[in-house]
Amino acid sequence: MKPIDEITGTIAPLPRANVDTDQIMPKQYLKRVERTGYGQFVFAEWRQDPDFVLERPEYADAKILVTGPNFGSGSSREHAPWGLQDWGFEAIIAPSFADIFRTNCTKIGLLPVELSPKECQYLIELGEQDPTAEITVSLPEQTVTYRDQFEARFEIDPFVKWCLMEGLDDIGLTLRHEDAITDYEARRPSFKPTVV
Repeated sequence: MKPIDEITGTIAPLPRANVDTDQIMPKQYLKRVERTGYGQFVFAEWRQDPDFVLERPEYADAKILVTGPNFGSGSSREHAPWGLQDWGFEAIIAPSFADIFRTNCTKIGLLPVELSPKECQYLIELGEQDPTAEITVSLPEQTVTYRDQFEARFEIDPFVKWCLMEGLDDIGLTLRHEDAITDYEARRPSFKPTVV
């Protein structure tokens, strides 16, 4: 997992509430056995509309998705954040997230940022009016800024913040103790199962 410090990029504005994981990653695309390659299926049904934000060339390189409340509700499918990250998003800003979706994002290094509805609306309108406008999400400072015209603070669990800044997923956290694990396995009685 790549460590996160600051994310600077343009906005893909998605002013919709209650976007669930089936809309983000429709069920027919969940049969893959790899974790990669899901980006092409993100919002597959909505992208049939050529006016949908992700189909518009001016938003093709957006790193930050700004959307409405209760983003990522519905089933807990981790394929939804995999697809959003694979598409190219590094952060998602919304007034609220489904808890499991938020957790699934942080486990892969996709930063979920909660701002107030008013702050999200400002960013959505900014992205709609100027697709070239770049905002900065600073994880160390816990801020979202646009030039000297906008600044908002967000909260994040300190442990989750540390993991994201260090680039540690659950496996990475475990491997920090590899020497202790190896030492323990070496001292186990021979009649107990061993790792192969």
